[in-house]
Amino acid sequence: MGTTACFTPIAVFRHKNHSEHFSNNVGFLSSKSPNPLFSPSTTTSSHLGIKLKSSSSSSIPRVSPMQVSEDAPIQESGPSFQIGQHDLLIVGPGVLGRLVADKWREENPGCQVYGQTRTTDHHDELVQMGINPSLNWTEATQKFPYVIYCAPPSRTSDYSGNVRLAALSWNGEGSFLFTSSSAPYDCNDNGPCDEDTPAVPIGRSPRTDILLKAENVVLEFNGCVLRLAGLYKADRGAHNYWLEKGIVDSRPDHILNLIHYEDAASLAVAILKKNFRGKIFLGCDNHPLSRQEMMDLINRSGKFNKKFDKFTGTNDPLGKRLNNSKTRQEVGWEPKYPSFARFLETM
Repeated sequence: MGTTACFTPIAVFRHKNHSEHFSNNVGFLSSKSPNPLFSPSTTTSSHLGIKLKSSSSSSIPRVSPMQVSEDAPIQESGPSFQIGQHDLLIVGPGVLGRLVADKWREENPGCQVYGQTRTTDHHDELVQMGINPSLNWTEATQKFPYVIYCAPPSRTSDYSGNVRLAALSWNGEGSFLFTSSSAPYDCNDNGPCDEDTPAVPIGRSPRTDILLKAENVVLEFNGCVLRLAGLYKADRGAHNYWLEKGIVDSRPDHILNLIHYEDAASLAVAILKKNFRGKIFLGCDNHPLSRQEMMDLINRSGKFNKKFDKFTGTNDPLGKRLNNSKTRQEVGWEPKYPSFARFLETM
């Protein structure tokens, strides 16, 4: 087990002309409407960070980034501190990243978890959760044994470049994992799809191109990719978006694939722990259902204050039926919520 470091703020550094977006999850739908599976933050802020050093104390005094004096000296060097052998860097500690942090600490007592964000807006929250936040861990000379990239591609012009920075912050000893989307699988006829289904060719779709180029960077560094189906929880996901709208201009027979946020986090942690190299995994619950079937379950559940009315679309694309049995066998993982219907029963 690696040494648990204590951190004392000693200086401030600032970086200019650097824009990255880190948020909550990954997913893609038809370009006809905003993606209900993917609700990134859109706030911006100036870039501040805190330089830290290690000490022998077991406590971790911290200072809020918003309390830093504007008169503090500018330093261009990155943070310097001792990294333990099970410490984890999360790039994009949003909903999924925070669940990964909780699960990682459960399985690695005494480790430290670091979070890189696009703004300082939620740094106080992260500190309260035991995550050490910064705007530029991936620009530091210090490297981490475990790195997971959970930030989506919205609001950055160089997604693969951001992923490369994260890869460069991995020391190669533990695991580097990139959370992608199941969108790159080349299937849109509601047909079967698994880990071996070919990907959409580069150049066909700008949306999948962004993900595939980022995935290629990860594989270039011998890291791993986790392609996730639609992420959801009680108050977040496609069902919530459609419930709010009531009437949706999308076809009802489009097949959806889902995975609960908690299950996505537990699968990510299971992959990280195995120290895999250069593999692509698939995260889903193996219970595909149509949009209509999902909203029928919502209406029948009695767990929501609103009722969904109807889908009215006829011409938008169909989906795919994902199966990740290969991933489950290789990783040794099963979901807590084996289907959306079972999840609703637990609410």
